[in-house]
Amino acid sequence: MSSRRRKRSVTADTPCGAVTLALDPDRRLALAYVPAARRGTLDSLWRLDVTLGSVLATGRDSMISRIRLAWWREALERLDRERPPAEPMLGAAAHRILPNGITGAELAAMVDGWEVLLDDGAPGAEVLAHYASTRGGLLFRYSARLLGDSGHPVEKAGECWALVDLARHSARNEEAAAAMALAREPPVKGRWPKALRPLGMLAAMAERDARRAGFERQGSPGRMLRMARHRLTGR
Repeated sequence: MSSRRRKRSVTADTPCGAVTLALDPDRRLALAYVPAARRGTLDSLWRLDVTLGSVLATGRDSMISRIRLAWWREALERLDRERPPAEPMLGAAAHRILPNGITGAELAAMVDGWEVLLDDGAPGAEVLAHYASTRGGLLFRYSARLLGDSGHPVEKAGECWALVDLARHSARNEEAAAAMALAREPPVKGRWPKALRPLGMLAAMAERDARRAGFERQGSPGRMLRMARHRLTGR
């Protein structure tokens, strides 16, 4: 039996026991800087990530969580060949994300990042690295594609962000500490191109959190100021 729980607030129910959760303040602010024509598409992708993560918060039975994640994996893969069922997140994926060049199979690959966390006990570095790459790395890669710039390497920044996000929301102290230790290996530095600065804002916040002894409240004035500075400078 897994003791994993993610500290999030539920906003709506979805099939197979999952819950749809609101985006955190960092992502809401970053999304506000996305051009209006792309904002809805990116919002759908980020909410899909949150929805997949919410499966781990719906109970302590890892077998049930695996069944729920398997449902999402299969449902996302079927979007490549079938009409979406009457499920809001799948409908948004089919009508907003897939027409922009990301397949259902690619979206389904993100499920692996969450599933690897279901094993009992604190995850080791190898498990956390796999989680980071198949959740954060893929999420940032797909986000960059939706933002119109797939040539800039964003995966390492996404991995750091995913590790910090896990540490922030995990109720397991040993897991959180291990994730933060791995996140302190900084991604490649450089100036973010203008189109990708909403992602860069999230990466900057992850690096800021990784350097601190404790977590800063998301939405705090200092945090918002740092994100705005990154939007202007790309650093």
